[in-house]
Amino acid sequence: MSDTLLESYVEKNQLQLNDKAASTSSIILNGSELTIPQLVDIARCSFDSPTKVELTHDPQIVKKMKESCEFIDKVVREAQPLYGVTTLFGGMAYKSITNQYQDACDLQNNMLFFHKTGAGCYLPLEDVRAAMVLRANSHLVGVSGIRIDIVERLLLFVNQQVTPFVPEFGSIGASGDLIPLTYIAGSLCGVNETFSVDVRGKTMTAIEALKELDLEPISLLPKEGLAMLNGTSMMTASAALATYDLKILIAATLHIHALAIQAMLGNTMPFHPFIHEKKPHKGQKYVARTMCDLLNESKMINCCLDGKHIMIPNVLIQNRYSLRCIPQYLGPFIEALDQITQTIEIEMNSANDNPLIDTENEKAYSAGNFFGEHVSTSMDRLRYIVGLISKHTDVQMAQLVTAEFSNGLPACLIANPERTVNMGVKGLQLCGNAIMPYLLFMGNSIADRYATYAEQYNQNINTLGQMSATLARRSTMIMKQHVAIALMICVQAVDLRTHLILKDTYDARELLSPLTSHTYEAIRELIKVQIRKDKPYIWNDNEQALDEHIKLIADNLTNKNSTIYKALQPTIEQLSNVKICN
Repeated sequence: MSDTLLESYVEKNQLQLNDKAASTSSIILNGSELTIPQLVDIARCSFDSPTKVELTHDPQIVKKMKESCEFIDKVVREAQPLYGVTTLFGGMAYKSITNQYQDACDLQNNMLFFHKTGAGCYLPLEDVRAAMVLRANSHLVGVSGIRIDIVERLLLFVNQQVTPFVPEFGSIGASGDLIPLTYIAGSLCGVNETFSVDVRGKTMTAIEALKELDLEPISLLPKEGLAMLNGTSMMTASAALATYDLKILIAATLHIHALAIQAMLGNTMPFHPFIHEKKPHKGQKYVARTMCDLLNESKMINCCLDGKHIMIPNVLIQNRYSLRCIPQYLGPFIEALDQITQTIEIEMNSANDNPLIDTENEKAYSAGNFFGEHVSTSMDRLRYIVGLISKHTDVQMAQLVTAEFSNGLPACLIANPERTVNMGVKGLQLCGNAIMPYLLFMGNSIADRYATYAEQYNQNINTLGQMSATLARRSTMIMKQHVAIALMICVQAVDLRTHLILKDTYDARELLSPLTSHTYEAIRELIKVQIRKDKPYIWNDNEQALDEHIKLIADNLTNKNSTIYKALQPTIEQLSNVKICN
């Protein structure tokens, strides 16, 4: 970019700044401050209600990008040796290119052909949108030697919801996400008709999409192919979405436990601050405090915080472990999630290609910031957490449906005993019990499964970061189904407990704590089953399609506009404010 163009760019964006600074629907990238919630807002917005993403207005960042391009241009014109710019790649990096400038350009553009080897199903479009934002954000660090024009096109694609189709298989997470990012770069450049994109729900070739946007295909200059392909943006995008969703699902899980405690006439004594000050893990203290908030003012509790025991016939004086040890069980996962969040946000705001350019000292460094171990091990850990949380939730469901352990609830939570063929929530619990082992299985690590002989033994250690993150996304998607089932069982359980206590109504709002009452109401509104005094959620088995209810709840758990999300929101916000890491 020439000095004149640079000045024009800065002036243009400075004029726009006053108009857009007050807009809450615009997120400005500067290479260093992007958060997971911001990224998710961009990735998941609809075209009708977009969250726009803009380039920084900081002229120093633009200047640094321009200088990194000038450095690369100088290296090529002076025939200086520089990996991947004046040499071939990987295990063939001992070979220099010949006709310097033209070959240096051809080398970068050729990357988009020999890396177009992806396989399998396509990744979710929202993951790809997030990856495009992260690639742009990485370039704004100013050490990658790529034109700002390409970054602008990346964000234009995002804002216009032009999203490349990216296959799930191809990245081993060592030299970044080479193959997935090829599909983004190739679509962006309009290489040929074999690159296809989604344009607001319509499939077309990248060439057609460029015409629709009134854009011309572009050819990459020296280093720009490496800048686009050599990075962790695809794995980090999926990791960020999985991390964000797990936070919501943990909040939902805390509500499940609070509903289960009330349905089983549990008590709140195990959550007393006295206990947790004596074992002051931050995550444990947070869970205990949250459980107290969720159960506050409930009329279904048999023993409260005051430390005095109450004996009820045939009811244990203290809760079974799955109720009593909720803070101690979930506490480590709260701490781990905060650590994972911090790791992923650092990766989101990093320069992760190779080589990196120090324009101030006119040097280039070949190294390994594209190596995705932070993402891979974080996502292995996240999936492990998902499995353990789901196992705990599954135990609560098992207690609720088993008359011997539920403190008086009917077996399988059958409501109408006069219809003798009723089986209540037996099928729901079976489905939940089928999902839980799958989530535990998905908690196995993949970061340690890497091949040592990739790419002529050049990539002789690798991370499988993109695969770990893709599995994490799959894991959280499945967890939504499990959480939905648990919420449905809890709704039936509190309805029946209410009738056992009050005799003349099944409306659990009469006895539930205020916060869990909101969750209860949100679920009933979502599945369109009216709250009634004369009937619980499930009266006869043949009166509703429970599989449709599972889907409705699961699909809306992470939807900010849904009733269930809004009911969970206070807990989600509290969880987001937990800071374990300094």
